[in-house]
Amino acid sequence: MKILVVDDSFTMRRLIVRFLHRMGHHEVFCATNGREAYTVLLKEDGVDLIITDWLMPEMDGIEFTARVRRSPWKDIPILMVTTNAATESVVEALRAGVNHYLVKPFSNDSFGAKVNLLLDAA
Repeated sequence: MKILVVDDSFTMRRLIVRFLHRMGHHEVFCATNGREAYTVLLKEDGVDLIITDWLMPEMDGIEFTARVRRSPWKDIPILMVTTNAATESVVEALRAGVNHYLVKPFSNDSFGAKVNLLLDAA
């Protein structure tokens, strides 16, 4: 399974990648913003899951998600992992096309459950 992790925080990317590796997912690609992530999608064939932050420079997670949903990759499941916990933020993300939403900080169990749920449904 190929997973794309999009977050401007080096520490958060490293934590997510490390956890994905522990789950047995070793084909993990990273980007620091939505613009960079879109370039990864152009280069890498067969991405199975996107995990994205919301607040990033250049292209945020909402804009990135909306762009993916209008592209050939529109069916890739997207998990948004962010500090935005407000109900209106969750609704905005879901309207943009996010499949699931996880608020930071999160437990390994809740992260793993969301990842497995999305990959099993793909």
